[in-house]
Amino acid sequence: MGKLQSLAKDTAIYGLSSIIGRFLNYLLVPLYTAKMSVESGNYGVVTNVYAWTAILLVLLTFGFETTFFRFASKENADIKRVFSMSMQVVGSLCAVFLLAVFMFLPGISETLGYAANPEFIGMMAVVVALDALQAIPFGLLRLQKRPLKFAALKLLFIGMNIAMNLFAFVALPYLAAEIPDTFARFYDPHNQAFYVFFINLLCTSSITFFFIPELRMFRFTADKTLLKSMLSYSWPLLLLGIAGILNLNADKIIYTWLVPGKQGIVDLSIYGASVKVAAIMAMLMQAFRYAYEPFVFGNSKEKESKKLYADAMKYFIVVAMIAFLCVVFYMDILRYIISPNYWEGLKVVPIVMAAEIFMGIYFNLSFWYKLNDETYWGAIFSFIGCAVLFAMNILLVPKYGYIACAWASFAGYFTAMTLSYIVGQKRNAINYDLKNIFSYVAVFVCLFTISTLLPFDNSLVKMGCNTVLLALYLGFVFLNIKKERRKKK
Repeated sequence: MGKLQSLAKDTAIYGLSSIIGRFLNYLLVPLYTAKMSVESGNYGVVTNVYAWTAILLVLLTFGFETTFFRFASKENADIKRVFSMSMQVVGSLCAVFLLAVFMFLPGISETLGYAANPEFIGMMAVVVALDALQAIPFGLLRLQKRPLKFAALKLLFIGMNIAMNLFAFVALPYLAAEIPDTFARFYDPHNQAFYVFFINLLCTSSITFFFIPELRMFRFTADKTLLKSMLSYSWPLLLLGIAGILNLNADKIIYTWLVPGKQGIVDLSIYGASVKVAAIMAMLMQAFRYAYEPFVFGNSKEKESKKLYADAMKYFIVVAMIAFLCVVFYMDILRYIISPNYWEGLKVVPIVMAAEIFMGIYFNLSFWYKLNDETYWGAIFSFIGCAVLFAMNILLVPKYGYIACAWASFAGYFTAMTLSYIVGQKRNAINYDLKNIFSYVAVFVCLFTISTLLPFDNSLVKMGCNTVLLALYLGFVFLNIKKERRKKK
């Protein structure tokens, strides 16, 4: 249990920063949805551009975040050499990317539908390049078991972001109205998306300076053998990352093509805001991932490693389902995260959260091909899942709208998860505690179903009943874990 406790501790630290960060970031969602009307489509613009940057970030990191872990964790590894090579590869890609963007900025902006605002593309290009470069130093902090600095920098970024957004969306409009001679020229009520991107650029640039101590480790490395080995390992991860990020963001990119005109950008605003309510599950996934990767590579040589991985999977599923119930059961409170004008999209939240659970399980299952240096399997599974997602979006979105986006993500992740489990059990079998896992899932499904069938319109009564259901699930989990521990003694 010591190893699992260490995993839980690191997950808690990463999770605390992620939870606090996401909670603080939640402050921006009601701010944006209050200041950006549904009709303006500004929030749809933000959602669309951020979807593009997420894909670009995967391309620019080129799978080197995980590759760095793999090669730095090997016996007799020269961590400085591995770090330097990782920075050289990512830095070179970022330099070429920025050069290409600014050379062809007008054409790129027009193609993406932002011919009138090329500054959006320019600013976010710099942001994504800096984010890619920061990924390796952040990975170094995780490798060195320094979650506190990791968490501090993440929270600093969010704190700066919130402060600047409050100024831009609350203080600046007031100052522009009260002191127009000084501030009116700095405020454009019809171009609110600009402030979101500009503030992100300022905050991301500022964080870069805090990595100076880590960057001092960098030395130019002309090691062709190491480079070849790392690229051989990373390119399937790149494909895996592309497929994974497409699963997350493809719907937000292609939606305006499938539903053209004003309606598309309005729908995307509603969908993008509603998905934010489901971000608690994404936050849990992220916290677990930050801790799980070094945990897997660090314990791969232990005799009981497979037992550790099996237990980690079981407890992850339990925690994920508890998080799901907490969000769904108290939706009548959490919905106030976004403006009432966006509430019609909240029906997607349970679907998106279930998809996030499948993604988390899929990530848990991914260790076998990463440890076996067979990362191409991950690319295969993810691209099959991505194909399912694209097909469902193309076929269903024109008829059913953004609800089809949620179901497409659900189906895509379920497909990738199922394939990874089947193939993984054949190539590197793990004795997962399926009996107990299925019992947790069965009780979870029953309680969720009961909640959906409750006949009460009164929010307080409904949440009271849901609280009883949640207590029942927590009690079941507690008693079952207690029973399992008795059997082991």
